[in-house]
Amino acid sequence: MTTTTQNALQILGMDCANCAKKLETALATLPGVKGASLTYPTGRLYLDADLTPALREQIAATVEALGYQLEYERGTSAEEARVHTQDWLSRNRPLITIAVMGVLLAAALLLNLVWVQSTLADYLALAAIAVGGIPLTWRTLKALVRTRKIDMDVLMLIAVIGATALGDYAEAAATALLLTIGELLEHLAADRARQEISSLINTAPTEALLLEGDGQRRVKASDLQIGDLVLVRPGERLAVDGVIVEGESALEEAAITGESLPVEKGRGDEVFAGTINGQGALTLRVTCLAQDNILSRIVKLVEQAQARQSRSERFVDRFAAVYTPIVVGVALAIAIIPPLLGYGDWHVWLYRALVPLVVACPCALVISTPVTMVSGLARATKSGVIIKGGSYLERLAQLKVVAFDKTGTLTLGKPRIVAQECAGPHDEENCATCLDLLAKAASVERRSEHVLGQAVTEAAALRGVSEHYPIAEDVQVLVGRGIAGRVGGHQVAVGSVSRQEELDDLIERARRAQEAGNTVLVVRDTCCADSCFLTVADELRPSAAEAIRDLRALGIQHTAMLTGDHFAVAERLSKQAGVDQVRAELLPEMKVEAVRGLVERYGQVAMVGDGINDAPALAEAYVGVAMGRSGTDVAVETAGVTLLGDDLRRLPWAIGLAREVMRLVRSNIVLALAIKLVFLVLAFFGLTTLWMAVVADTGSSLLVTANGLRALRYRDLA
Repeated sequence: MTTTTQNALQILGMDCANCAKKLETALATLPGVKGASLTYPTGRLYLDADLTPALREQIAATVEALGYQLEYERGTSAEEARVHTQDWLSRNRPLITIAVMGVLLAAALLLNLVWVQSTLADYLALAAIAVGGIPLTWRTLKALVRTRKIDMDVLMLIAVIGATALGDYAEAAATALLLTIGELLEHLAADRARQEISSLINTAPTEALLLEGDGQRRVKASDLQIGDLVLVRPGERLAVDGVIVEGESALEEAAITGESLPVEKGRGDEVFAGTINGQGALTLRVTCLAQDNILSRIVKLVEQAQARQSRSERFVDRFAAVYTPIVVGVALAIAIIPPLLGYGDWHVWLYRALVPLVVACPCALVISTPVTMVSGLARATKSGVIIKGGSYLERLAQLKVVAFDKTGTLTLGKPRIVAQECAGPHDEENCATCLDLLAKAASVERRSEHVLGQAVTEAAALRGVSEHYPIAEDVQVLVGRGIAGRVGGHQVAVGSVSRQEELDDLIERARRAQEAGNTVLVVRDTCCADSCFLTVADELRPSAAEAIRDLRALGIQHTAMLTGDHFAVAERLSKQAGVDQVRAELLPEMKVEAVRGLVERYGQVAMVGDGINDAPALAEAYVGVAMGRSGTDVAVETAGVTLLGDDLRRLPWAIGLAREVMRLVRSNIVLALAIKLVFLVLAFFGLTTLWMAVVADTGSSLLVTANGLRALRYRDLA
């Protein structure tokens, strides 16, 4: 049986960005491969193909033929995704090669100092060339046959062969040595980005303590089934997602949500794999398989993000593809035209032409963008923000407007009853009529999944009246009006004040409460004519107002609240949060129209939401942002950015990170091109040597890598 989903594999031995492009090109030409994408900084290969046994063999053969290793194929769980290590020889082969070449070259240079034009020194230099040049020649020829493209290795090989042919053995050896050192240093620098992703992958333990009857045993996390009971001891890291059935503790969720402070958890609360238990023992009921837990979903999102190229990356790739042949043409012109015109001998101009060949290597240019993008994605993930690719980083950096859903986004999404008033004078705490009506309302709302219905049942439980009546009979949802049912032989209705036709004193008071910015529910017992209204409040998130201020500080031009709630309620909350514009009483399709209007006016608009009804608006926006902890799967899937925690300040933080990443990308491109331009000019006037060009090329690659890795050190929230 074959698969048609994107397949993720790990490639070891990636020495530079050129290696990634070379292998990517070779694999893309294989029959049956619909697409290939290789992310150099992480060594992750993504293939769109039906992986038949024959194609698997071809892929493995291609990878090995080009000198790399296909280490493993990633599964879907975090446990299966652990990074395998290379053997000692594979890890240290570059160091061994550098050491042997260094000793041979040093001996050759020493002999030349003692005996000028020493034949032995020439042989030692040639031996150093052979040690570094034979592997270079072998992999270059194999790649050239498979890809039919001029790449960095072809240019370097021509430079080494050219210097050798001209009799500059020591310089040819130095060029080969510096090339090998440069590849090793680039590889070590890119490991920083790989380690950030690996630290996420390896967060969850591979084993858990399964409870069976009166006993317990340690099992693989991947063997646990939904419904199993697991014991988590104090100080242990959770291996599964689950719900607490016994115990209380404070859990550190920084690895998942980026929250720095422990979060108190108790019975009925949801907990996640990769978080750390505090001082209390917990018994959990497993709610999903290992391959579906939150950590595995994050790993999958990060993998998908790495496979998506940004516009900047695509531009640099296209530019490098044109740039390299042009510079090769310049090198040929330098080698041929001046001696033909009588401006010096062939030896001098052939040597000068070798320098542009080295400078023509696009490695620094090609790596300038992806290493920065991957570092930015890794930094965001570490702080609980999942960004689905470099293109969304670019979009975040360009935002002008941010629109928010209200319930569950700007507010906590947990409405509660804050007041109750009955007809006539009453004492709310001790009024028998009030308590009876609340109990009847809870009976009607007992099976409701609406957040307002849940607020009613919770209020009844807090007042101790939730069990006064059994679940209501003949319950009907009255579309646009509320809900009704029979409780103890009485017909009881719970609905919004705007749908009440009677203009009695109670309704007038309820409407005044609504106009003051409250959500109001009216409860009526039509049999005995008792009635009351409940004032419902959904509190603003503690981080909402500060997040809006941070957005303004970043230069966001406009903020808006889009909600289906009453205008007065939305207006009150918007003033608390500091939002510029309120659009209330919107149906889902009206939210889409509102977002479309903002996009037409401002262009770059983000929509932040958490519910199924927000998904169309998230898709319509320039950037969709989902609240991951409270958000539905549909919202998270639709959005380009997911905030895993409840702290809205992560949004302006992510925008700041995106802007810093794009600043680093621009500076990297300018730096790489400037160094190459300078050495092209110096080469024409004979002011630089071959080994100096190699140092410059390697140095520029290291500089742009180090500069890109600065994104990993971007500040966290205070």
